[in-house]
Amino acid sequence: MIDTDILQAGLARVCTRAGLGAMSEEPQRLTGGAVMESWRFVSGDAAFVLRRAPSIAFMEGRPYGHATEAALIEAARAKGVTAPEVVAVLEEADGLGSGFIMGALPGTADPKVILACGDPAGLLREAARDLARIHRLRQADVPAGVPVMDYRAAIADLKAQFIEAGGDRPIIALGLKWLEDNCPTPVEPVLNHGDYRMGNLLVEGSRLTGVLDWELAHFGDPHEDLAFGCMAVWRFARYDRPALGLGSIADYLAAYEAEAGGTIDPARFRFWTIFRTVWWALGCLKMAAQWRSGADRMLERVVISRRTSEQELDLLLLLEEDAPEAEREPACFDFEVEKEAGEATNGELAEAVIEWLETIKPLMSGHDRFQHAVARNALKMIVRDESLWPRACDRERARDILSGKESLATPNLLWDLQQDAIEKLSADVPGYPSLAVARERWVMKEKE
Repeated sequence: MIDTDILQAGLARVCTRAGLGAMSEEPQRLTGGAVMESWRFVSGDAAFVLRRAPSIAFMEGRPYGHATEAALIEAARAKGVTAPEVVAVLEEADGLGSGFIMGALPGTADPKVILACGDPAGLLREAARDLARIHRLRQADVPAGVPVMDYRAAIADLKAQFIEAGGDRPIIALGLKWLEDNCPTPVEPVLNHGDYRMGNLLVEGSRLTGVLDWELAHFGDPHEDLAFGCMAVWRFARYDRPALGLGSIADYLAAYEAEAGGTIDPARFRFWTIFRTVWWALGCLKMAAQWRSGADRMLERVVISRRTSEQELDLLLLLEEDAPEAEREPACFDFEVEKEAGEATNGELAEAVIEWLETIKPLMSGHDRFQHAVARNALKMIVRDESLWPRACDRERARDILSGKESLATPNLLWDLQQDAIEKLSADVPGYPSLAVARERWVMKEKE
């Protein structure tokens, strides 16, 4: 993380260059942000947000930089999208690396607060409206360099990432093989936000006040953006409301169609739901590699890497309908864990540190308090995971699935993967809502 003195000096230079006035408050690091840093500060009589990469190395390999992202946001605003105004793009002389400054908007991006709003149906309609407006943008409306997705090439890239990450996760292999076998024909490409979901929408009360985080924008199938926000992971605690955690998919798509015109194709919607579930599974998996490389040593990286198991379980829930009926019968799984004896285990050591961390929590505030919560979650993973080591990884089975030698029609494959998925997620994120759904669907109940 950037030194606060360097940050303040750099921001002062940008504020002078952009005519924003003198800074009147110290910048405050905003919580969250799995990829980029966000800092809120006051200059003159207005509030702004600095969005920057944690390092220059972190921007390597990206199709475009922050200057293009800023131009995308401005183009979207011109189409009526509720997006923040970009007031300055960082320059090398600013000494802050890569990023831009935008006007701060009212509201919160906290899903817990938003999903408890008084009018989720109204908010869902506003979200659908803005997404339809984003999809009105074409290549002529934005700077050159924003990529156009080649569906087959995108699947091949995911497969390459999978192999580079070890190629040993059978469930991800199953998803990749399904994508290869079910890739749809291309449609006229529209601008996709690329990360349109709860957590990137700013809301005040029940009103949409901002669409944030545009660094993944690209041209492609509008169904991709629609499906992404409906993934189980972005519903947070509201698994029962599959569209952004706010309502039904039918209502979301109807509101989108009313603004955009045209009709949504259910088969394409399912394809992109599975595609982005595989995509995020690999995105989580890569977080550990980024941490190991030193490009970004933030604590969140290693913790997010363990959320791969969320996507593996969700992926299996999405794919199981393609299995023969006989393979979808509930199974008897054994989740009993033996009690420990003797000296303290690694898990018990971690548990002791968790208890100590609780004693210093009152001394923390702001981003440090957020990091405290992340640290506790990391240690809890160690406590829960000890009984499951080594984790379920099978390179040979994954290879057989990718080649077509094994499939959902292979006897007992689905049962094996279900048990692995439940065990891993029980250790990583036991409160993840899909886990309860999977247990209800997959685990045979004892006879009364």
